[in-house]
Amino acid sequence: MKRLIFFKSAFFCVQAVNDEIRIIICLPFALFLQKKQNMKSLVFTILLACTVPAFVISQDMPAYRLYNSKGKEVKWSKMLDDLSSSDVVFFGEQHNDPVAHWLELQLMKDLFVARDSQMVAGAEMFERDNQVIVDEFLEGMFDDSKFEEDARLWNNYETDYRPLLDYAKENGIYFVATNVPRRYASMVFMGGFEALNDLSDRAKEFIAPLPVAYDPEVGSYKNMMGMGMGHGSSENLPKAQALKDATMAYSISQNLKPGYLFLHFNGEYHSQNKEGILWYLNRYNPGLDIKTVSAVFQKDIDNIDDDNVSKADYIIVVPEDMTRTY
Repeated sequence: MKRLIFFKSAFFCVQAVNDEIRIIICLPFALFLQKKQNMKSLVFTILLACTVPAFVISQDMPAYRLYNSKGKEVKWSKMLDDLSSSDVVFFGEQHNDPVAHWLELQLMKDLFVARDSQMVAGAEMFERDNQVIVDEFLEGMFDDSKFEEDARLWNNYETDYRPLLDYAKENGIYFVATNVPRRYASMVFMGGFEALNDLSDRAKEFIAPLPVAYDPEVGSYKNMMGMGMGHGSSENLPKAQALKDATMAYSISQNLKPGYLFLHFNGEYHSQNKEGILWYLNRYNPGLDIKTVSAVFQKDIDNIDDDNVSKADYIIVVPEDMTRTY
C-alpha cells in the first residue's frame, strides 16, 4: 500500500493512500468536537482540508523507465546483473539526452564494481588518432585545458563525456578512443570506400582493415536511404556510417582482454537492433556475449512503443519533453 501524507496540522491530516484521498481528524481535536458537539467546526475542517492547494500533492514523475526487449518494465538491479556477465556492453545514447548521460556514468560505476574493477571503456566521441592524447590525459601528464585544446572534443564534452573520462582517470580504467578520424569518414562520403585506397600505411592504422565489408541490406544502412538521409552523395552516406561502425568494432576487438568487460558508449543508431557496430564486431570476434542498452524519447513513458521494443536488450525510455544538453 502506497501512503503519502501531503498535508498535516494539529487538527487533521490529509493522506493519499494508493489512489484514494483520506481526511483523518486528529484524536484530541475529534474529542473536542464531540464534546462541544460542534458540527459546524467539523464541516469547516473538512472543507479546509479539501481546499489544500494542488501544488502540495506530490506526484510520481519519473525521469525515465526501463524496459527489456519483451516490453516488460524491469529494475536497474536486474539489468545490471545481466549486463555484468557480458563480454561487451553497448550503451546507445541520444547525444543531447541528460538522463542518458547521467545513467551512462552510473552504469560505468556499477559495472566497475560488479566486475571487481575488470573493465575497459571506450566511446564514439573520441577518435583513434587521439588515443595517445587520451592515454596521456588519463596518466595525468597534462591538465584539462591542454587535453581539451588538442583532442578535437565534441561541444558537449564538458557536461556529458568528461564525467566518464574523469571516472576512468580516478579508477585506472583504460579508455579507448574507438572512432575513425572524421576526415576519413568525410572522404568516404565524397568518394566511396575507394577514396581510402591512396592513404598511407600510417593513416590506415586509424581505420578498420581494408577492404571494409559492406552490406547495403543491413537494416541500419538501408534505413538511412529510406529515411531520406542519403542526400547529395546518397550511396556513400551509409558507407561513411559503415566505416565508423567498422572502425569502432575493430577498436573494441583490439582492446578485448580475457576476463574483462568492455563498456562502449555511442549514438543509439550505431548499435540499434544489434546492427551497426555489432554487425562488424561479430565478424571480427564471433561468439562474444554482447548486450545492448538504448535510450529513446517517448511522449508517454508508462508503456514502451512497439517501434522501440526490439531496439536493444534494455531500453531506457525518457520523456520527450525532457530538457536537452544542447
